[in-house]
Amino acid sequence: MRFAVLMRKQNIDNPWVSFRWVPQEVLPDFGQFSSESSAQNKILGQFLGRDDQGESWLFTGYELSLFPDEAEGYYLNLSATQPCWFVMWRLEEDVGRYIDAQSIELAKSESTMAVPHRISVSYNEAGRLLDGGESVDSIPLTAEHASWLQEFVNEHYRPEPKKRHRPESFKGANRPAEN
Repeated sequence: MRFAVLMRKQNIDNPWVSFRWVPQEVLPDFGQFSSESSAQNKILGQFLGRDDQGESWLFTGYELSLFPDEAEGYYLNLSATQPCWFVMWRLEEDVGRYIDAQSIELAKSESTMAVPHRISVSYNEAGRLLDGGESVDSIPLTAEHASWLQEFVNEHYRPEPKKRHRPESFKGANRPAEN
């Protein structure tokens, strides 16, 4: 399935920083946003608009594939209080390769821009990305996406059976044999 990510550049009242980047929504992409990124199979961002609180950018070109060996991570996500999307993004300096022609001048007016590079629904994958030093934010899953993911988990996830380990105190002491 293909998806798009809505990134929000939010203005904040802070003496050191005037804004912050936040992924706001993950949307199914059936080709309604841009045919260019679908044809080239690459990430492509476009400026959507600006208001008093900041500006919005839509990035397309994200393919999400589910893998049976990652089913435990999907299960852990669904069993959380609020199942979510995980969006891995980076502040990019060379934005020319990520932004469409209509929005490039606006994007180049900033020294860096947040570009989502990966989306996931696996708790384990998000943990690996965070351990690797990446920026990963979460966005709540819609009920429709959660039910779609639940179907996959029901089909592919099999918890490992628990193994009971006897405490050392019950195994007895290692004594040499008496003569």
